[in-house]
Amino acid sequence: MKSFSELYNRLLETLNSWLTDGVAWAPRLLVALVVLGIFWMLGKGVRRGVTKALARTKMSASASDLLARAAHFIVILAGLMATLSVLQLDEAVTGVLAGAGVVGLALGFAFQDLASNLISGVGLSVRHPFRQGDIIESNGVLGVAESIELRVTVIRTLDGKRVMVPNKKIFQDVLINHSTSGTRRVEVACGVSYDTDLDMAKATALEALGQLECLIDGREPEVFFGEFGDSSINFDARVWIAYESQLDYLRAKDELVRALKKAFDAKGIDIPFPIRTLELGESASATITQLRKLESLGGDDDTSQEAA
Repeated sequence: MKSFSELYNRLLETLNSWLTDGVAWAPRLLVALVVLGIFWMLGKGVRRGVTKALARTKMSASASDLLARAAHFIVILAGLMATLSVLQLDEAVTGVLAGAGVVGLALGFAFQDLASNLISGVGLSVRHPFRQGDIIESNGVLGVAESIELRVTVIRTLDGKRVMVPNKKIFQDVLINHSTSGTRRVEVACGVSYDTDLDMAKATALEALGQLECLIDGREPEVFFGEFGDSSINFDARVWIAYESQLDYLRAKDELVRALKKAFDAKGIDIPFPIRTLELGESASATITQLRKLESLGGDDDTSQEAA
């Protein structure tokens, strides 16, 4: 009975100690819950505020959502630290911070490419080097920019393919925006025969190009002879056009080629075909000579048979 009495007394002491500690911790716990609730509401408010603020800018929706989520996470993390401090769990706060650092370092190494693409996506949204619908060229891909997502930029190529290029490559590599200036140069290579009067050919080409409907004011057409080709003297014909889509470029190039051909035909200027000279060895020449003799003998037999 004595042992049972001692066990019973210990149990009462333990429960009494827990009750005393609970009463002492109740105000702290209540304050901690209030602090956590305040930071939780504050995090939601910060997220909505960041979303509304970024909506007034030209930043993409995906990048805006990423920044809003990051701001919300930071506020919640700060609230967790404050709650642990209210509960006087300083060692736990230190442990959480140390653990967050280790986890962050590990995740940084494990998801280095993902993180770089996310940051590059935000950078593209902030710098805004192109808009949705612009014709851009990067990493060997030419097409219409559709959207900047968290990890990739979506480009619709001119033949209808949907290509996703990592944001890091577009952010770090060369990016060409063909729609920024609203104008573009159309260039066509052509050639005339060696016996052509080059001054007349150039004047004829400039006159033909000057009548194109696609030309913009203030930019005269240009013709430059550049090289002596295998069968022609080659030149480049250049005009500037108003550019909104790739169709404008293709139409202007078509119009330019047809205008040059029509003008040269009217003036009798020859655009020569490529000419190739083949040199045969002695054995090949002897074989051809024998074939010609056989053809001539066959022709004589046919003639004699017809006469009979």
